[in-house]
Parts: sequence; C-alpha cells; structure tokens
Amino acid sequence: MRGLAFNFFVLGIVSVLVGMIWGIGMSATGDHTLSPAHAHLNLLGFVLFSVFGFYYHAVPDAAEGVLPKLHFGTAVLSVVIVVPGIVMAIQETGEAMAKVGSLLAVVSMILFLIVVFKSRAAS
Repeated sequence: MRGLAFNFFVLGIVSVLVGMIWGIGMSATGDHTLSPAHAHLNLLGFVLFSVFGFYYHAVPDAAEGVLPKLHFGTAVLSVVIVVPGIVMAIQETGEAMAKVGSLLAVVSMILFLIVVFKSRAAS
C-alpha cells in the first residue's frame, strides 16, 4: 500500500487510536457527554478513511490526478473540523464548526463518488 491509499489508511488508524483512548477516558470518568463527537471520529476518521484507503489501493489509477488529492484534503479537513465542532455544539459554545465540518464531509463524499465513477469509466 502506497501513496494516497497509505495516507488514508494511516490516518484511519491514528483516528481509531485517538478514539479508543478517548473512549477509555470517558469510561474511566463515567462522563459520556462527548460520545457523539467520539463516535464521529471513529466513523469518519476510521471507517471512512479505511474504506477510502482500501479503494485507492484496489484501484490505484483512481488515486491519480488532482481530484483524489482534493478528496483527501477535504476528507481530512472535515474530520479535523467536525469533531471539535461537535464538542463545541455539545458544550453550547457554538455550532458553526460542526456545520462547516459536516458540509465538508458531504463534499468529500461527493468528490469520492466522482472519483469512483471516473475510475469506472476509465477501466
């Protein structure tokens, strides 16, 4: 595994490690208030990044060009923004970051859909 596939996969592993440590911390304190943010880190960060990594590994030509790199940047940015944004929303200190991060996650999935269709058309 190399390039974009590797980058997605490694970030997925980092995301789940952070999520696991966070989950253990919540369990140890008995405070599960931030569990929605924790769940989004695991879902967007680990599950989706792993799916993206496996796809780009299985279809290496799909990782070529600007669009897949834009997909990567948008996907990473969405997680970096949405997770603390959800924390802020839960703590009632603002919802703007959660909204922006959510929109970026949708844009990321649209970009991935385009990449998938383009790579299908090319094969």
